[in-house]
Amino acid sequence: MTRTISQAELRNGSAGVMDALEAGEDFVVTRNGRPVGELRPITVRNNLTTVELKKRLARFAGANAIDERAEIDAAFGEDRLDD
Repeated sequence: MTRTISQAELRNGSAGVMDALEAGEDFVVTRNGRPVGELRPITVRNNLTTVELKKRLARFAGANAIDERAEIDAAFGEDRLDD
């Protein structure tokens, strides 16, 4: 849930705001009652090695687009662009 705080609250309580950000909380910062910005935690991305990425993608290696398309067409009907 996003919490709204004033510029003064951000200035005077920055340590608490930082703790809340680390805990995953979002903020909208206001000045004179108007929203002027957002603070939200950074999403940490894992830097995968090539080997790790290949392991994660290996489950898709057996996928056959032609068979998958036939299965989709059987379930939903074929696309007809000229209708």
